[in-house]
Amino acid sequence: MHISTKADHAVRALLVLADAPDDRPIPGAVVAATQDIPAKYTENILVDLRRAGLVTSYRGSSGGFRLARPARDITIADVIRAADGPLAEVRGQRPEDVAYEGVAEHLQDVWVAVRTSIRRVLEQVTLAHVLSGQLPASVKRLASEPDSWSTRSTRPGVSAPPSSGPPQRLRRP
Repeated sequence: MHISTKADHAVRALLVLADAPDDRPIPGAVVAATQDIPAKYTENILVDLRRAGLVTSYRGSSGGFRLARPARDITIADVIRAADGPLAEVRGQRPEDVAYEGVAEHLQDVWVAVRTSIRRVLEQVTLAHVLSGQLPASVKRLASEPDSWSTRSTRPGVSAPPSSGPPQRLRRP
């Protein structure tokens, strides 16, 4: 799965808003600076997220953006869909809308299964889960599997360097 820069930045921007004290609006420039994302790009993403109903915007000297609903009610899937559209596409179409013949006849089933797997993670993880570090047990299990942290080579016969497991994270105070 390819996670676009826009989707990554959108999730990170919403995490900043979710972490805002007293649900106060945060200016887009502050959101951008907090995550080291270009300010104009962040503003554009926040406008897209407003159109999708994930944030509300406020004008004026104390204006900015805030979440439109609680962080516990916004999934990572919601954010990715708002930023990029469907979670899984095949040649710009939904997996159930593609058809194959001959030797590729059953490929559609694979693409539908891939989308289901992606949904099983992204539709259960909320901004609140990520912010607190309290991910759902099924996601923790997947992330704790040693094979989850190994990189696969895209070239036959070429080994990818071994992974040392999950990166060390800085803990919030």
